[in-house]
Amino acid sequence: MGKLLTLVLLGSVLCKALTGSWPWELWRKSEQSQQEAQARTLLGVNRAATRSEISEAHRRLLTRVHPDRGGTNEAVHAANAARDLLLARLDRIEAGKQ
Repeated sequence: MGKLLTLVLLGSVLCKALTGSWPWELWRKSEQSQQEAQARTLLGVNRAATRSEISEAHRRLLTRVHPDRGGTNEAVHAANAARDLLLARLDRIEAGKQ
């Protein structure tokens, strides 16, 4: 058990030395990028979409999935979550540039 713990510790330190991030930080970034990719697919926008393109795609999607048009509340919530996630990403990018 001690050898396994030592290997895990050494692997973590090696990962930090090579990438500048701990393994759990890399996993978190990977999960976030997967969520962003799903949001872009749902809204039908590309990675370089602007704030106005995201908002327009969200509006178009809502016209299709709104409960008054035969959609569901879950679909509306998914569309809103996708828009919020992508707009938050843009905010993080803009904050990093300043």
